[in-house]
Amino acid sequence: MALFKKRTVGKPGEWYYCLEHKTVEEGPDCPGKDRFGPYASRAEAQRAMEIARERNLEWETDPKWHDAKGAAPEGERED
Repeated sequence: MALFKKRTVGKPGEWYYCLEHKTVEEGPDCPGKDRFGPYASRAEAQRAMEIARERNLEWETDPKWHDAKGAAPEGERED
C-alpha cells in the first residue's frame, strides 16, 4: 500500500480529455499531467485535440510572438 496517495484534481461536472486513454472523462479520473481541460461540456472535451491544433496555429501565426528576422526583442539593444 502506498504511503501517500496521489489524488487527481477536478470536480464532477467538469469535462477533460485524457491524452493517455484518448477518452473524455468527467471529473478527476486521470492525473492532470495526462489531460486537457477542464471544459464546460462533454462535446467541447471531445474536440480537445482540434481546439489544441487551432490554438497552436493561432500562436504560430501571431505576429506579436514572431518578430522579423534579425530584429532585437523590445527593450534590448543591438551593439
